[in-house]
Amino acid sequence: MEKAQIKISSDLQRFIDKFEPNKFKLLSKGIEIRGINDIHRNIIQAKALIERLELNLVVAHNAEMLSYGGFEVNNA
Repeated sequence: MEKAQIKISSDLQRFIDKFEPNKFKLLSKGIEIRGINDIHRNIIQAKALIERLELNLVVAHNAEMLSYGGFEVNNA
């Protein structure tokens, strides 16, 4: 069984280059950033970066992700 190649959109690549996450996992719809201590501050910074660069991305998070210090940045 072959793994499908995940394509990174140009907006998502620009976000990764600017935000410089230490640990992230590629998902079919975006990325999951993990291992963050100050989750609230990092989510606010990610949203501000997306708005400032006018990227077509959204930030998603829930209680389960909070337990391991993570959030998602997905293509809108």
